[in-house]
Amino acid sequence: MLETTTKEFQPRIVAFCCNWCSYAGADMAGTARKSYPANVKIIRVPCSCRVNPTFILRAFTQGADGVIIAGCHPGDCHYTQGNYFTRRRMTLLMSLLDFMGVDGRRLRLEWISAAEGNKFAQVMTDFTATIQELGENVKLRDLRCKK
Repeated sequence: MLETTTKEFQPRIVAFCCNWCSYAGADMAGTARKSYPANVKIIRVPCSCRVNPTFILRAFTQGADGVIIAGCHPGDCHYTQGNYFTRRRMTLLMSLLDFMGVDGRRLRLEWISAAEGNKFAQVMTDFTATIQELGENVKLRDLRCKK
């Protein structure tokens, strides 16, 4: 009798976190011993406005099943208006992804301050559950990068 092993899908999630607030929120979550899924890979950026839409598209083509951008709350940006630019840019990117047939729930924008470690852990857990529900992203994935 042949044994079939079913490997449970583990989503690959890329989180772009601003240095001043959301990355510090991730640090606060760790300090408070709040857990979030280990398959969330954090990339620290100086500000959420430094996340170019091509970075997000590249993450999807390189195998990410979901991408989340986390930044300072509007009005609290260390670079004055960075998160306002982010919000505008992500609105346009969501339209582009919709046009390409990618489910909009695969990209998420969150405002998380440095004091919100609990919120950081909860957002990452919820986003991972959403991506787990959606399954593997095959729309933008470059099949040559598949191992």
